[in-house]
Amino acid sequence: MKNYKEAIGIDVSKKTLDVSCHLLGKHKVFANDIRGYRSMLSWVGKEVKESFFYCFENTGNYSLKLSCYLSGQGVDYVEENPLRIKRSLGLVREKSDKVDSRLIARYAWLCREELTMSEAKSLVYQELGRLLGLRDQMVRNRAGLLGTLKEMEHLLGSPSTDIGCICIKRTIASLDKQVKAIEARMDQILREDEELSGNYGLLLSLRGIGFVVACQLLYHTQNFRQFDSWRKFSSYCGLAPYDHQSGSGLRRKRQCHWIGDRKMKTLLSMAGISAIQHDPELRAYYKRKIAEGKPKMLALNNVRNKLLARAFSVVKRGTPYVVLQQYAA
Repeated sequence: MKNYKEAIGIDVSKKTLDVSCHLLGKHKVFANDIRGYRSMLSWVGKEVKESFFYCFENTGNYSLKLSCYLSGQGVDYVEENPLRIKRSLGLVREKSDKVDSRLIARYAWLCREELTMSEAKSLVYQELGRLLGLRDQMVRNRAGLLGTLKEMEHLLGSPSTDIGCICIKRTIASLDKQVKAIEARMDQILREDEELSGNYGLLLSLRGIGFVVACQLLYHTQNFRQFDSWRKFSSYCGLAPYDHQSGSGLRRKRQCHWIGDRKMKTLLSMAGISAIQHDPELRAYYKRKIAEGKPKMLALNNVRNKLLARAFSVVKRGTPYVVLQQYAA
């Protein structure tokens, strides 16, 4: 990593940015908008005369605009996982935006040799991520309304004429229409990009992986560029088992860690169940693990990892997956 002489910590909130210089010990507050970013760069440029880099937590939409601006200006910065920063701080008694910015600057300075400079996602992935999140929210709302409608129909004698049931049905129909519009736009994004379109078609050749899972895989891996292997992505999703032992008194079975992308873990679980039903090779593999005495969830986790391994393999080879068992004599 470049030989930096200063680390600048930024605590990002909805309206403001608290900026602290670690070694200089200076602090200032700026607005979380374009004018504030310009003022921040100007202030830091005057205060710090040697090479430096910025560090801030990934806070979703609040930090997205900042990361895009810094990338556009060619400024070195690290957008770090908030949990990683929090667990490195030790015992902290005081809590404020000013204190948080100083702690982030301290973390950046102490870990500067291990950090990797960040880069903002391209506009394609930003839009795809927004659409995936919006679609997920609409699907959850639709599921909640369906449950409410079912309870009301069970309670009422003539639900077809009840104004409440009619309104819920209209809302559900509207949500269905909006979800289809979002999916159409997502499909258009994938078709317009040649590399995304090619890998999207390869992923759909795998039984168990459909439209939503394929989109999520392409988004989280940034078209399979962010992760070197399926094992690293499995760890990211919380599917990789780890040892848990200490000395001779504490020995537990290998199990998955609770830290991971829960949305991807849930989607891969559903994809694994679908693959067991429709893929003869994975169905035989799942039954073999059950026959060996493995718990069902452990066998399902093995299937999920098999799917990830296949997904990374077909993208690396550039050829669709072929179920060899159907050609066996």
